[in-house]
Amino acid sequence: MNYHGQTFSGVNKPVRTPEGPKKFKVLASYNGQKKIVRFGDPHMTIKSNIPANKKSYCARSSGQGNTSNKLSANYWSRRQWHC
Repeated sequence: MNYHGQTFSGVNKPVRTPEGPKKFKVLASYNGQKKIVRFGDPHMTIKSNIPANKKSYCARSSGQGNTSNKLSANYWSRRQWHC
């Protein structure tokens, strides 16, 4: 799928961005709107297999809002961590 010159495997499916300033990008669709959302630090790894790390991240990111809006980076980051 092509959107604004960028290739995606589908809508609402995150893909890695080796060329970009962020680790992932996703073509998000929500309430009829489409938007490219970029998220994640490319220099850090997701360590969600460590229970203390996962608990801490999920607690921190829940207070930032946008936990249910697919057009926000926080939604996709929390989804990668399985919060």
